[in-house]
Amino acid sequence: MTHRIERLCVIGLGLIGSSVARAVKARLPDVIVIGHDASEAVRGEARALGFCDDIADSADAAVTDADLVILAVPVGRMADAARAMAPGLRADAIISDVGSSKAGVAAALRAALPDHAIIPAHPVAGTENSGPAAGFATLFDGRWCILTPASDAAPDAVAALTTFWKALGARVEAMDAAHHDLVLAVTSHLPHLIAYTIVGTASELEEVTESEVIKYSAGGFRDFTRIAASDPVMWRDVFLANKDAVLATLQRFNEDLTVLQQAIRRGDGEKLEQWFTRTRTIRRSIIAEGQDDPAPDFGRKH
Repeated sequence: MTHRIERLCVIGLGLIGSSVARAVKARLPDVIVIGHDASEAVRGEARALGFCDDIADSADAAVTDADLVILAVPVGRMADAARAMAPGLRADAIISDVGSSKAGVAAALRAALPDHAIIPAHPVAGTENSGPAAGFATLFDGRWCILTPASDAAPDAVAALTTFWKALGARVEAMDAAHHDLVLAVTSHLPHLIAYTIVGTASELEEVTESEVIKYSAGGFRDFTRIAASDPVMWRDVFLANKDAVLATLQRFNEDLTVLQQAIRRGDGEKLEQWFTRTRTIRRSIIAEGQDDPAPDFGRKH
């Protein structure tokens, strides 16, 4: 059976969900987009912004006749959202998501919707902003979207979702859910945890330094604060959902931090220079992959 995506439902209309809707309207104008959010205030804001063809007041009404349903809710709410929409789902609808952890989400969705085609996905894109007004149609341009289908997933459903994300400008790759969670623990989850920690520590020190932490934050600290401004509910759920991979990665980080601590204590400049040279090479590789802008000061306009 060939899956044609002519009617899309987006459940959750924050940064990612609203960006999906906007990207579809910009790049796939023939696809009908129906949105829903559990928050009445968010639904009202989404209606005013007009990035969906219609906003439904209930999840089951929103998914009626949808070919593809994308759950863009915090990972801790996936199961509840799936159960809420279940009565309105078509038997052949593809169910996907945008969560930053995959193994737990896949298990939750399979338990809630055992008779439906579930193809978990993670568009590796975002900003520190949240809410319907934060989304934009080009968010996924050149970014990776990782699919983590089960081994028995229908190939045509995987192909349809792959085509969908490519149409939104993303580069698509498939991998095992557990491997995804380990990779993202390194590239996304641990950096967020470090940012939350260092900004929290600085806030405690601010009284001691008489506000100089904020006053002189034009350096590295400022860039940590951007990450630390991310949606607290979403990231709370990510750390709880992917705790095994995060804790394993955090243990390795603590070991490496101890190595650098010892190098500083011993005055081992050679060790520090070798470490920093290797990390600079990684930064240059990220730019070469097109995953960031080489412009000075991260492209900020002053």
